[in-house]
Amino acid sequence: MKILLTGATGYIGKRLLPILTEQNHEIVCCVRDKNRFHCPPESKKNVRVIEVDFLKEETLKAIPKDIEAAYYLIHSMSGSANNYDELEHISAENFVKRINQTSVKQVIYLSGIVNDTSLSKHLSSRKHVEDVLYTGKFATTTLRAGIIIGSGSASFEIIRDLVNKLPIMIAPKWINTKCQPIAIADVLEFLSKSLLNPVTYNQSFDIGGPDILTYKAMLMGFAKAKKLKRWIFSVPVMTLKLSSSWLYFVTSTSYKLASALVNSMKVEIICRDNKINTLLKVKPMSYEQAVSKALIKIDESNIVSSWKDSLASGQLTGNISEYLKIPTQNCYIDLRKKKIENRDYTIERIWSIGGDTGWYYSNWLWSLRGFIDKLYGGVGSGRGRRNKYDIHAGDTLDFWRVLYANKEKGNLILFAEMKLPGQAWLEFKIIKNTLYQTATFKPKGIWGKLYWYSVLPFHSFIFNGMLENLIHKK
Repeated sequence: MKILLTGATGYIGKRLLPILTEQNHEIVCCVRDKNRFHCPPESKKNVRVIEVDFLKEETLKAIPKDIEAAYYLIHSMSGSANNYDELEHISAENFVKRINQTSVKQVIYLSGIVNDTSLSKHLSSRKHVEDVLYTGKFATTTLRAGIIIGSGSASFEIIRDLVNKLPIMIAPKWINTKCQPIAIADVLEFLSKSLLNPVTYNQSFDIGGPDILTYKAMLMGFAKAKKLKRWIFSVPVMTLKLSSSWLYFVTSTSYKLASALVNSMKVEIICRDNKINTLLKVKPMSYEQAVSKALIKIDESNIVSSWKDSLASGQLTGNISEYLKIPTQNCYIDLRKKKIENRDYTIERIWSIGGDTGWYYSNWLWSLRGFIDKLYGGVGSGRGRRNKYDIHAGDTLDFWRVLYANKEKGNLILFAEMKLPGQAWLEFKIIKNTLYQTATFKPKGIWGKLYWYSVLPFHSFIFNGMLENLIHKK
């Protein structure tokens, strides 16, 4: 059958796509930017990609009329806009208008558990979107999840950062709030088994694992899995701003996402019931099992998707294609080149750059730059990279965003997402037997020019050292 998959480049969408193609469905993937979409080779024959921006009603005409079901996986809470709830409402209304013109029988929406009269802004927004979807002519199925545990999920990465970095934690009082976490594998099973299943039509279900835990218990459970000793103390008074700042500086999350999460953590998110487990014959795994599975994926560098790869985690606005053409006019350019000894070796080095591997020279200076960026409200260098060896357009590399990655040609283009008085690109390109390494900076006003000249003395040894180590085997 033909299925519409929105949010195909998102955390859930990337993981759901191969499951649907394995079931021999024909998938129409909605993306805002085709440059960011990477389809697994084994899935390509059953996948069609269309560019759609749900905030622009005219673009929805690209959605075919003969689809039978649709997944609505669009969320904006970590975006830069303060009115993300309004944007989510508009997106949902535009979606319903278009889907009403198709042959869709069912829309499946992944939302958040809303079992409290006092909802946070982002959970309230999810509920409003749900209400909009139920106005459609199609059957709507809503699956409401709380904390999702899996490699690359925002919640799990925050837990991992806190436990790994802080032997002793002085935490806000929401550390004792109860929730019902669920493994990402179980979320995907619920999503796939709900597809065109009449028992789920026009209903909402809470989905969760078998354990009801406090956030403190989840942190201690992760510490136990990692065989780490940790001590956690809560304080009765810590403002939303202070709590958000605490998460922002200690973890790799953005301030916007930290603020949204802290707002939600004040409210218990526990399933009303688990009747859907029986209806769909799903037996969710325990928190301990979910953590163990996630850690295995991380150790194997087999992270299919990460919240960090969302454009909302950085400073990039607009589509990647808008930044791909690196400017030269009114720009400062640092071009260095060197003959390569082994093409394959150099390409592998380039494709492993950033994250745990580092930048091959003066890593402490790169870390310092990331720390300074964090102080100014930027992304810092804590995002790392999703996979140790694989890179695709749209991925994050510390405080860079991948714009273009062609391993066969030996060409990698990065765009800086740190706070800068201008825009910056870093490109690696192999032509014949020479590696060209180019840093381009387009300054914004006098501060941009001053910034360039202030960092210029560091370029000579940092960029030279990096170029040398990309070529020569140690």
